[in-house]
Amino acid sequence: INAEYMGGSFATEPNILSQSYSESKMVAWKNVAVTKQQLKHKRKVPNFRRYDSWKFTRIANTGWRKPKGIDSKMRRRYRGTPRTPRIGFGQPKHLRHVHPDGKKHLVVNSVKELELLLMHNRSYAAAIAHGVGGRKREKIVTRAKQLRISVVNPNARLRQEENE
Repeated sequence: INAEYMGGSFATEPNILSQSYSESKMVAWKNVAVTKQQLKHKRKVPNFRRYDSWKFTRIANTGWRKPKGIDSKMRRRYRGTPRTPRIGFGQPKHLRHVHPDGKKHLVVNSVKELELLLMHNRSYAAAIAHGVGGRKREKIVTRAKQLRISVVNPNARLRQEENE
């Protein structure tokens, strides 16, 4: 494809392949905290239940599945049937993925990944991954205190030392 014919050039576009995945995501981040007043506008979404999950225990906790039967009253949205997910249940864009603490959470596996949040510590909080062991967790938590990054789960997997 001729780049000049398309109205742009390949030289002006950023080279996404040279950046790592996490660095390319960082470009769009804004270091703006969500206020409590803004969090009030976050709508509560109903628990969407799978059809007949209230009747059979084998499908009680399987999560949402779209009803597909030709005569299904739930698919046809009859009155009295449970609600189904629709585009209108979405959150406002600036509140999407924001937790009640007013920050978005980024799962961290190492100290190096923690340093991605250095410039975004007001709008993002670190969540240490489930598989990270105790020693590495301690290093991540101490480094997060130095960088003033809030950690969602700092005490997980760490034994409490008893004072004698």
